[in-house]
Amino acid sequence: MTKSESTRTVLITGTSTGIGLATALAAAEAGWQVVATMRDTARSGALLDAAKEAGVADRIEVRPLDVTDAAAAEACVAGVVADHGRLDAVVNNAGSGHVGTLEQEGIEAVRDVMEVNFFGVLHVTKAALAHLRAAHGRVITVTSVGGVIGQPFNEAYCAAKFAVEGFMESLAPVAGSLGVAVSVVEPGPVTSEFVSNVGVGPGAVEAAGPYGPALAAYLERTRGAFANAQTSAQAAAPIVEALQAPRPAFRIQTSAAAAAFAGGKLADLDGSAVQAMTSAWIS
Repeated sequence: MTKSESTRTVLITGTSTGIGLATALAAAEAGWQVVATMRDTARSGALLDAAKEAGVADRIEVRPLDVTDAAAAEACVAGVVADHGRLDAVVNNAGSGHVGTLEQEGIEAVRDVMEVNFFGVLHVTKAALAHLRAAHGRVITVTSVGGVIGQPFNEAYCAAKFAVEGFMESLAPVAGSLGVAVSVVEPGPVTSEFVSNVGVGPGAVEAAGPYGPALAAYLERTRGAFANAQTSAQAAAPIVEALQAPRPAFRIQTSAAAAAFAGGKLADLDGSAVQAMTSAWIS
């Protein structure tokens, strides 16, 4: 039996930092052959160094992939199957944060957020599904508690994550009827470069004009939340558990805090509790 016939293969997107890097490493440590993709492979050093230190460098390979490019996603998935003979799982992790509000930003900025966080997930999943059917595999998509509760100044980001959650919740029974398990993973605050990449500079509050006081309050609240964030490795652990589980849950939170936060929305039938909570963040 060749390696490609005996070793389960997982494609993970967005692995240069944060949850993606930690998931790639943990999956390799669990025995998976990991195809770790990232838009810029020049940023692969941290992952490859960590893999070498953990003794799993032979189970991680890095490939370029811009998830917003549907043709690139098709080619990447086809290349993985050609080289490894199979594809058993996809972890859609690539994404980007965004802070802003509708009146003050162009619609193109919103489209860009949707391209990465929503359509990027669809491109990779669509390219992989036929191969995952053959393997009775699984699709695991990292969303966010922001895909459950809409949050101030995260309108575009939450819209994209809500869209992913709705899409995957609808896809799950259809894919499941053919043996493909579908899950979404909802982290809360995680210590990673994600927050530093949302583009909020030192002059953002002043530039927000009438929205400045609310933005200042939101940023202060967010700094406090991320002071108690879980690590990327802690967030990655439930993802790898879902890779390994015979029947993973559809919706998975990565911490007790994330579960409590998401649970508040699911129990809030008229929306008043969530609105009271998020309004307090900006008052």
